[in-house]
Amino acid sequence: MDRYYIAVPIGDPAGVGPEIVVKSLLDSKVYESAKVVVIGDKGVMENAVEILKAPLKINVIEEPDQGKYDRDVLNLIDLHNIDRDQFEFGKVSAMCGQAAFDYIKKSIELAMDRKVAAVSTTPINKEALRAAKIPYIGHTEIFGALTNTEDPLTMFEVHEMRVFFLSRHVALREACDMVKKDRIVDYVHRCTEMLKQLGVREGTMAIAGLNPHCGEHGLFGNEEEEIYPAVEQLKKEGYDVAGPIGADSVFHQALQGRYNSVLSLYHDQGHIATKTLDFERTIAITGGMPILRTSVDHGTAFDIAGTGKVSAVSMIEAILLAVKYCPNFK
Repeated sequence: MDRYYIAVPIGDPAGVGPEIVVKSLLDSKVYESAKVVVIGDKGVMENAVEILKAPLKINVIEEPDQGKYDRDVLNLIDLHNIDRDQFEFGKVSAMCGQAAFDYIKKSIELAMDRKVAAVSTTPINKEALRAAKIPYIGHTEIFGALTNTEDPLTMFEVHEMRVFFLSRHVALREACDMVKKDRIVDYVHRCTEMLKQLGVREGTMAIAGLNPHCGEHGLFGNEEEEIYPAVEQLKKEGYDVAGPIGADSVFHQALQGRYNSVLSLYHDQGHIATKTLDFERTIAITGGMPILRTSVDHGTAFDIAGTGKVSAVSMIEAILLAVKYCPNFK
């Protein structure tokens, strides 16, 4: 079985990122399928190994192909950017915000240079980024800027169910106003291209409804009147789409295999469906870029950072999902 180079930046050092990275390296499936290249700070990673009493030796490298990918080795590209005298778990700091950005930037460079097959990211803190005067609000914006991708797409995957988002971080009232024919057509075009990037070329994409029972022909709202003509146009263009389909059933149907993906119409519609199914195994994939990126979908968990209590299930799943799509990614 091929083992793919996967870059894993450790995220905000004051959060749980270093610990979930260490725990993921102890997972047998990760070891068997991936050559994990950790990007971080040696002192921080030594501390994480000590906290977890992990049987890992840190091997500092400059390039991925210099690593020793044995079960007891943590291969680290050390950016040496944390002052241990100023470091404190669970605290927002400009130092950690800058460090987190530096780790992401290095991982993107490795992927763009085709030295790794994908990047699997760990949590960062938006306040820390702001304190460091980083001009991006989060991972997606950083990846978009540093890969010259104008508007990266986000897709969630959990138990083979894939969910896209017509809108994300906007007020619900504004999200309703964004349900427009042209936007839906554009997103289906782009989501289909992302699926092709991942090697998914068969199946129907479902478009969720917005209102109860898709509005019952105007009884409960008329936003669906923007969806029907969008679907009609897309079908004429040769796209395999269906909708609108009531949000109370479309995700269940996708989970049963009827659809290859669902275009949810706003942030929480898709998040609730995926995270209720399995919170820890809901993994984000950023698409439309020249590189493959997967990510945990939880935060820095400052309240338990440094305690060893954090679960690494999401980190493990993010790495394994990257490995799943590496062979077909184009």
